[in-house]
Amino acid sequence: MAFRSTWEGFLKLNLLSIPVKAFSAAVSERGKISFNQLHANCGERIRYQKVCPVHGDVTKDDIVPGYQYAKNQYVIVMPEELDKLRTENDKAINIDVFIQPKDLDPVYFSGRTYYLLPDGKVGDKPYAVLYRVMDETHRYAVAKVVFSNREQVAIIRPVEGVLAMTLLSYDDQVRKPSAFKDELPHVEPAAKELELAEALVKASTEKDFDFSKYQDEYEAKLATLIEAKAKGQEITRPAAADEPAIVNLMDALRKSLGQAGKRGRVPRPAHRSKRRKTG
Repeated sequence: MAFRSTWEGFLKLNLLSIPVKAFSAAVSERGKISFNQLHANCGERIRYQKVCPVHGDVTKDDIVPGYQYAKNQYVIVMPEELDKLRTENDKAINIDVFIQPKDLDPVYFSGRTYYLLPDGKVGDKPYAVLYRVMDETHRYAVAKVVFSNREQVAIIRPVEGVLAMTLLSYDDQVRKPSAFKDELPHVEPAAKELELAEALVKASTEKDFDFSKYQDEYEAKLATLIEAKAKGQEITRPAAADEPAIVNLMDALRKSLGQAGKRGRVPRPAHRSKRRKTG
């Protein structure tokens, strides 16, 4: 199956320049049941029309982009004028530095990931060299790129033979955990609670994790509901689950550990020495 690239340019590291194409990692139209807006009285679909207050209805070809610099005052900026602003760097992914994976918190990941593939034979060897070195040294690359008409920061990492580029949020676009420090009470857990919790975490740890086992169950239920309604079938609400009982922390940990033990070997709680309180 041939995939359509969403971006073409160069992956640059100092004097090294690798022609690449970017392909979205997201599968389009998967897991998205969308609804249209209908008129409640007759069921006809609501339509949105583009209207000029002076000339009435307009077509797509009649619309141009404009920036409001004062009230009711606009300057028109055409796409070809934006193209004139672009330099060679705008057509490149410029690697700034390399970091270790632990040095960047995933909270900065925007969720938009693209696979970078070499564009033509000339890029095959330098691409392979860069991938192998990054993979063997466990390094990520921080880069700048103009994407969707905006300068963005991206992280590039080796993933199963392919370089993956994920666009990042800037530092001032992410709320820091310290903003919530006053909302968290200071609690000192007991040593026994920590031992049981550690055993529970270890018992619940999967050695060979397979992310593909997670499926969108809600989407499947939604599809079933739509199919039933289309056939005129009555929709019944499933029986409500019992509210979880509020139990003592130690009891909850012990019972949870017992349930985890049914799935495999339960590690023995690690002995923790009591900390001496200071202050």
